[in-house]
Amino acid sequence: MSGLAAALAEASSPSWSQRVRAGRDLASFADVPEAAEALVRLLLDVEDTAVTRQTAEALARVGTVAAVRLLALAVAAADDGQADWLRTGVHDALVGPDGAPDVAAVCGQLARDPEEAVRRGAVEISAWAHDTRW
Repeated sequence: MSGLAAALAEASSPSWSQRVRAGRDLASFADVPEAAEALVRLLLDVEDTAVTRQTAEALARVGTVAAVRLLALAVAAADDGQADWLRTGVHDALVGPDGAPDVAAVCGQLARDPEEAVRRGAVEISAWAHDTRW
């Protein structure tokens, strides 16, 4: 089984730790439609906040337009609690020892996305990226 196939299988696992691993493993496949669908589900995981936080961090570390676009979609759909954990994951990536790509610049590109939810989420993430004090 390929790494992508294994990670897709783990994304539906009842085990939160396997879903966390799936989020990390799938982040580099954000531009693959099946992975993108699974990643948005993981970002909005209703069973465990660790899945939300770790998947958000992994996508922010990847930092591609495809990865940040998925974050933006999740932010637009998230409830307040999920949004807090998404923000924490993005923050972790930005202030971590390895840093992260310029997420704010990617959000600037997404400000012109045809999908309104992406534009709205990108504005929120850009604000988070500029506020790394906390």
